[in-house]
Amino acid sequence: MKNDLTKMMALDIYASNLEEEKYSEINTDLQPSSKKSVNLLSWGIQDLFFEKELFNDLDTIKTFSENFNWKDNVSTVIKENYYESLVLTNVEKKILWVSNGFTKMTGYKKEFALNKTPRFLQGEKTTENTRKRIQTKLSQGKPFKDVIINYRKDQSTYKCELHIIPLHNSNNLKITHFLALEKEVV
Repeated sequence: MKNDLTKMMALDIYASNLEEEKYSEINTDLQPSSKKSVNLLSWGIQDLFFEKELFNDLDTIKTFSENFNWKDNVSTVIKENYYESLVLTNVEKKILWVSNGFTKMTGYKKEFALNKTPRFLQGEKTTENTRKRIQTKLSQGKPFKDVIINYRKDQSTYKCELHIIPLHNSNNLKITHFLALEKEVV
């Protein structure tokens, strides 16, 4: 049959737009599908996954905050800023923790990044001027944003916007860690 109704996609939309006479001609050929269907309730289902990741990240950061006695309210910064990846380093810039988004963004497993500096993400197109500029901003001890060219595991490049927050110990207000909120920009 040229127009096999059992193989038509979106048949319900097609049939609902027919005139009554035409609909009655094909009505006998219409059979309920044996396949189960799921109605989409929301186009924003990805938001649920993002929220789950956000809560996981917040729980982890809260634990670090309690363990290292930070005076900074990192949770507010995380909630108010969009990011794809979080990277926590100590003052020597050794990576202590990365979020799940880090793997999605870079292709590197979380375990691979631990105890390395973020410099392993840099390459030929990462300019020395950018490195020096970021180093200067880190030494000033204030939050800042900058963009750097990084490399994924497959060696493809991406522009990474960094929003770096120095974290202070509440006892002596000394910087103990840096938290980078990262996202890819065009």
